[in-house]
Amino acid sequence: MALAQEDIEQIEELIRKSIAATPEVGNANVCYEIGMWERTIRIEDELKHQRELILMALTQMEKRLDNINIDLNKHFEQPDK
Repeated sequence: MALAQEDIEQIEELIRKSIAATPEVGNANVCYEIGMWERTIRIEDELKHQRELILMALTQMEKRLDNINIDLNKHFEQPDK
């Protein structure tokens, strides 16, 4: 059984009144979006921190490899003992 247009309009009006009576329902989407923005910002900050840590670790590793390379060059340049 299909609803008449008048019935649909009455239902829509009742829904609008119900949402208007409970503003937290109307604002739920806004609160959700704000929460998602805050979470996104926290994730971006953490990713930035992780990137800085990785760059620091790579820099330290490069220094260690340079030192190892220098030590190996010295070892091979020395005459046999």
